[in-house]
Amino acid sequence: MKIRADQLAATLRRESMPLYWLAGDEILLLQEAADEIRAHWRAAGFVEREIYHVERGFDWDDFLYELDATSLFSERKLLELRLYGAKLDNPGREAIGAYLDKAPEDFRVLVSGPRIDGASLRTQWFKKLESRLALVQIWPLDRARLPAWLRQRLNRAGIVPDSSAVQVLCDRVEGNLLAAQQEIDKLALLAGAEPGAEIELSGENVLRLVADSSRYDPGKLAEAALAGETARAQRVLAGLRAEGVFPLIVLAVIVRELRQLLEIREKMDQGQEPGQAMASSRVWHSRKNLVSRALGRLDADDLWRMLAHCMRIDHAVKGLQRANPWDELSLLLLRFCESG
Repeated sequence: MKIRADQLAATLRRESMPLYWLAGDEILLLQEAADEIRAHWRAAGFVEREIYHVERGFDWDDFLYELDATSLFSERKLLELRLYGAKLDNPGREAIGAYLDKAPEDFRVLVSGPRIDGASLRTQWFKKLESRLALVQIWPLDRARLPAWLRQRLNRAGIVPDSSAVQVLCDRVEGNLLAAQQEIDKLALLAGAEPGAEIELSGENVLRLVADSSRYDPGKLAEAALAGETARAQRVLAGLRAEGVFPLIVLAVIVRELRQLLEIREKMDQGQEPGQAMASSRVWHSRKNLVSRALGRLDADDLWRMLAHCMRIDHAVKGLQRANPWDELSLLLLRFCESG
């Protein structure tokens, strides 16, 4: 069945599907939905967790082997499949189907990945399995709904904003919800909001509490990377680091650009003209020149390697790998600007 993100809590209370599939490109909402599902299954006794990063060449036998490796004394386990592409290959489809055919009581599966297009949802494979899984489609938040979303999040943090404060935040984050949440956390800290207390916030106070970072923003970093401007990209990265921007916000912007470039590159490799490939991937007219410059020096292998590097950076930020995330971001940008 297909459900919206705001229907997830009710669905979890009403029925427990053996597989939940989160699909979308809004990182913050994906993370929060995944946390909600993990908490639900943890409370149900699925205390162990195994994570699989599904990239090109992933061996699905590892996943299937885990399903068969049950024992009398094994713990209930949550298996997470993190997809780095929107479409599963044939072995992946067969593995998901095999799991749902068995639906072993000791396992639950959480799949998360990019937005799935309508054509994929209409395939015979998906329609056959649809009744046995829950697909949670995470849609981007349009600008018209952003003010209400920001107000709700601010209220949750103990902050009562006026209309000018909400407008200032809308202008600052430009639809990036991960950046928006980072700004709200920062505002709560700087304003001294405490649990149970409420702090009124005006637009003037927002500007006073949070210094304008328009000189160094992740969007400018993406522009420099696409253009291959190594020195500028490193300068903007250093500025973001100095301003205390959370590295996952920077990483999210780079991942979004790499995924779009990979989608376009794969269409071109299949014979589409560059203009047609960019149009079908919804590249804005104002960005086509930048995207063309990046595609001129990056092939599919380059893009897959950089996405793998992004995964390692994600692990470094979360303490799962010993590395300095900012140093790794710097190396990633060097590859982004100079590959070819």
